[in-house]
Amino acid sequence: MPIVSKRGDEMPASPIRRLVPLAYAARQRGVKVYALNIGQPDIPTPKEGLEVLKHIDRRVLEYSPSEGLLSLRQKLREYYERYNISLDVDDIIVTCGGSEAVLFAFMAALDPGDEIIVPEPAYANYMAFAISAGAKIVTIPSSIEDGFALPPMEKFEALITPRTKGILICNPNNPTGYLYSMKEMLQLRDIVKKHDLFLFSDEVYREFCYTGAPYISAFHLPGIEEQVVLIDSVSKRYNECGIRIGALITKHKHLRGNVMKFCQARLSPPLLGQIVAEASVDSSRQYMLDTYNEYVERRNFLIDEINKIPGCYSPIPMGAFYTVARLPVEDADDFCRWCLEEFEYEGQTIFMAPASGFYTTRGMGRDEVRIAYVLNKDELRKAMVVLRHALEAYNSRTS
Repeated sequence: MPIVSKRGDEMPASPIRRLVPLAYAARQRGVKVYALNIGQPDIPTPKEGLEVLKHIDRRVLEYSPSEGLLSLRQKLREYYERYNISLDVDDIIVTCGGSEAVLFAFMAALDPGDEIIVPEPAYANYMAFAISAGAKIVTIPSSIEDGFALPPMEKFEALITPRTKGILICNPNNPTGYLYSMKEMLQLRDIVKKHDLFLFSDEVYREFCYTGAPYISAFHLPGIEEQVVLIDSVSKRYNECGIRIGALITKHKHLRGNVMKFCQARLSPPLLGQIVAEASVDSSRQYMLDTYNEYVERRNFLIDEINKIPGCYSPIPMGAFYTVARLPVEDADDFCRWCLEEFEYEGQTIFMAPASGFYTTRGMGRDEVRIAYVLNKDELRKAMVVLRHALEAYNSRTS
């Protein structure tokens, strides 16, 4: 029998999706499953995007340019101006979702064996994309005890080697919902500048910052403009994950040229997705405000309910629509599996993502889960009742 690749063996299974077959089986048994495992919002896509999709009058659905439609990139340039991010249209490359933007950034910037420093817990696919590029993710742990604040800069400095090529952050953060302060961002800027590194900044949740302070982009940091690689996506802000449209933005011309080679190799991003995304950029301010307010209400409700459950704790996330919560269990992976395979309360169960999959440091996150507050408050209320009963039943069973 042929031998498969070591790369394939080393690829981590998604903590977000690996339990999906169990959730499917539970639904087949007639169990109501509250899906809090994945960032799939239930808020409707903007009418502007849906309407343009209904009325496409093209006779041929052709390839688009490998860098994306010029009209979409022009719209995105105007969008970034609203956030005081000044770009040329050529700085923007449209990708097949934010995921492809991360992958192409790694492929274009990193050689096999190169290292990239990432605070953990981190979006699990970063590890998968690094493995795809033959690179190594070097993690620096943050702690639930201090709300997942950025670790001290001395710890970053201690990890830098001749193979270090960059630092990757997600701001606001997935999975923790942490929002980096200006002080933290400037400290990162200083390290990146001192060691001549890339700063990869995943900013797909910029619309969802709950502190009232101005949003801080990596492109707002003076002195490293050509070292920034910004990752973006329309999936979350316009609630259209399925159109698979993202963007890679950089002023580094050589890097951009390398990225374009990978873009050409995959031909083009989805035409229909780009058409929908371009129309969605014109979504009303009221739509964006309503979406924002809805997430604030969900966040406040969810965190209150989690922290009322004996033994549970979640810090208050200041961005995105996720939180990492500590549960009174020894093995959250087993608990999440058990909830789907063996437990139900009044015909209901809960689906969460074990947080261990967002860490690479062995043993970390074993009693934590990531919860996405992507369901309405009534559904969240029912889910928290189920969680309370599940914890009681699980711990009674194992005591």
